[in-house]
Amino acid sequence: MSLKQKIVADMTAAMKAKEAERTSTLRMVKAAVMNREIEKGGELSEEEMTKLLQSLVKQRRDSVEQYEKAGRAELAAKEQAEIAVIEGYLPQAATPEEIGQAVAEAIAEIGAPTMREMGAVMRAAQSKLAGRSFDGRAVSELVKAKLA
Repeated sequence: MSLKQKIVADMTAAMKAKEAERTSTLRMVKAAVMNREIEKGGELSEEEMTKLLQSLVKQRRDSVEQYEKAGRAELAAKEQAEIAVIEGYLPQAATPEEIGQAVAEAIAEIGAPTMREMGAVMRAAQSKLAGRSFDGRAVSELVKAKLA
């Protein structure tokens, strides 16, 4: 069963179970998938689906940050609940240790002593973490810390 089929099946199950929050989140995910397929002009691969889900999670994390700054805890909690649902469809997240190891390997591979090579180090580290879910901001901060 593809990731898209699993999302649709889970959405149907959530509707039958009258889980309103889960249903609305999965509907939003399904709509985002359909929009991306229309843009592409065809079916999305599993890798493209994963990237789409990661971008949806990133958008929600940014929203949580904004809501917390504005003192809107109820909206931040709603976004957190959506993140939890979406992350259920992402591959297992990379641990901070794995991220640190990938960054160290990327720096050693490239031989990057300064911040000028940050982009190359980021690309190399992200390619080492391919197939795993990770927070790009955490990788970026770790690269900055090691190169500074």
